[in-house]
Amino acid sequence: MEPSNNTQISRFLLLGLAKEAELQPLIFGLFLSMYLITVFGNLLIILAVSSDSHLHTPMYFFLSNLSFVDICFTSTAIPKMLWNIQTQCKGITYEGCITQVYFYILFADLDDILLSVMAYDRYVAICHPLHYTVIMSPHLCGLLVLIWWVLIALHSLLHSLMVLRLSFCPEIQIPHFFCELSQLVQLASSDNFLNNIVMHFAAFLMGVGLFAGILYSYSKIVSCVCKISSARGRYKAFSTCVSHLLVVSLFYFTALGVYLSSAATHSSHSSTIASVMYSVVTPLLNPFVYSLRNQDIKGALKRFYFMPSLKDQIP
Repeated sequence: MEPSNNTQISRFLLLGLAKEAELQPLIFGLFLSMYLITVFGNLLIILAVSSDSHLHTPMYFFLSNLSFVDICFTSTAIPKMLWNIQTQCKGITYEGCITQVYFYILFADLDDILLSVMAYDRYVAICHPLHYTVIMSPHLCGLLVLIWWVLIALHSLLHSLMVLRLSFCPEIQIPHFFCELSQLVQLASSDNFLNNIVMHFAAFLMGVGLFAGILYSYSKIVSCVCKISSARGRYKAFSTCVSHLLVVSLFYFTALGVYLSSAATHSSHSSTIASVMYSVVTPLLNPFVYSLRNQDIKGALKRFYFMPSLKDQIP
């Protein structure tokens, strides 16, 4: 088949998670449930943080932003997949595919950034507690989030524009449930060398660079915690990091699984399963990790739940 210019492409075909028709209702029900739980759980975190003045701190400001990004992250791919299953149509328009690539990169990278900033926040809180309110001022926290939103939006735009320069064959089949950048680049019928260079450089910068920052922050935290004389003090200091450590582990291990499965194997199925863990399961588990392990969040959720009944009792 002769390569066609990308302006002639009307749509791509998303092959999804399974070809068997009898499995589609099961997949639909499972992913719809996970999506609704993800949205509901992360909305609860946002509502708890915004409604409780005790949680108006940098740590929970970043957590509420993480929850918002997680909702957007899952909304990038899951609703379209559910729609395709329901309508029994595997197509996605060329414009829709590029848009999906843009927002997937945007929210995945923002997840990465927020986890790194949250690690720095814990480092300042534990290692420099007397200067915490000065260093992590509300103005600085808001400015940090705004700057990273702008930078990551430009970074995502770069990848999307570079996909536009590629040519594809008509009716190309993507062995995935959404338009994933690396698979899209590999399926191009034109030269994709520059795209691969930029893609792997960005992955190294965003993945390895930010993860190194997280490791540095926690190395300093461990060093400071070890200097605390009482065991109770060490436990109290480190307990504020447990939820964040669990989320970081989930995020980076699943992200590493996506990268290794796409780089080391030709099996699209293994790459798809890894992507499910990365883009669906991790945002699903984040609210549970923070609500079950964090006493402040649990207290805020209880106060938020009982708030209407308390207001009714006030004469």
